[in-house]
Amino acid sequence: MGVLLRAAPPDRLPETAAEHLRRHFGADAIEMFLADLNLTGLCPLIGSSGPEPAALRCLGSQQTAIGPAADGAVRMHLPLNSWGERLGVLRLELPARPEPELAEQLHAIADELAVALRAADTCTDRYRRAQRRARLTMAAELQWELLPGRSLGDERFLVAGQMEPAYDVRGDHFDWALDGDRLTITVLNGFGDGMEAALLTTVAVNAMRNARRCGADIVEQAELASDAVHARRAGAAHVSTLLLEVDLVGGHVAAVDAGSPRCMIARNGEVEPVNLEQQLPFGMFPEAHYEIQRFRLEPGDRMLVVSDGVHAAVPGGRAAFGESALLSAIRGTRLQPATEAVGTVMRGLREYHAGAEPEDDAVTVCLDWRR
Repeated sequence: MGVLLRAAPPDRLPETAAEHLRRHFGADAIEMFLADLNLTGLCPLIGSSGPEPAALRCLGSQQTAIGPAADGAVRMHLPLNSWGERLGVLRLELPARPEPELAEQLHAIADELAVALRAADTCTDRYRRAQRRARLTMAAELQWELLPGRSLGDERFLVAGQMEPAYDVRGDHFDWALDGDRLTITVLNGFGDGMEAALLTTVAVNAMRNARRCGADIVEQAELASDAVHARRAGAAHVSTLLLEVDLVGGHVAAVDAGSPRCMIARNGEVEPVNLEQQLPFGMFPEAHYEIQRFRLEPGDRMLVVSDGVHAAVPGGRAAFGESALLSAIRGTRLQPATEAVGTVMRGLREYHAGAEPEDDAVTVCLDWRR
């Protein structure tokens, strides 16, 4: 299957996979769905009958589901997942319930297809277009293009992030990178609105990536990003940033706190803030210097980082969402994986606004350290 996908045009991967499933497995009624930008629904890629509730459950649980179909056939929903990134769902029908070996083969095909779709995403607009329910603003287009993905994980950890409003996000953003036993996570908030905020965040993210890819530590990453932002706006605008480096073996976390994003840890049913001393946001002064602060995770901990569009939201003059409502929302995620937890926090934020239009964009990032 992998050879077929590599030989196929990047915009024809679904059809190539579907033909392979029909020819070699006798599959029928094959449909594929991609998760939309909000991760609240599925958009058809091939097929026209629309996703069933079972497909949405498959996306959320990331578990293969098998149920009855017409005329004694069975219907399978298989998650399309690439290194923890939930891309969508593959649905097909088989003449009879598959034996475990056959089910494992079909699961492997879904995995291969997901990896191929992720790789092909840079070569065609087909998959990005399928995910969208509306047109993005130019600022949002920049931010989505800059993302590393929406989730990443293995047996040691699972990290997930969500940006809202998805179609009009501006300066809020997140980034991450895995290098051996080190996971770097960044949450940012570019000053201002619209394109200018998005451009500031883009400069900061790429400066940190540039430093990181040269082997620089998080202090050097922060200082290069600050210099780059200052060179653009000479102190008239800044990028608030929380930069974290997580040791996935021992749970040690090194942090550079340069502004408004907040970090919390959920442990044994309690949620506690991580108290860090804030340093200057990136770009306020030339040649700014930063210091590392440290804390530690325990096995089974959940770490959440939210931008000020979450913790400082005060719709209708109410108390800030971060004072108590955020903690309640986080406690409500206790039985959910990180990929679902970010959506729960964002739904809590939307409900807190009670129909009022949010004044700021927002980011939530959640890390589960499994060890």
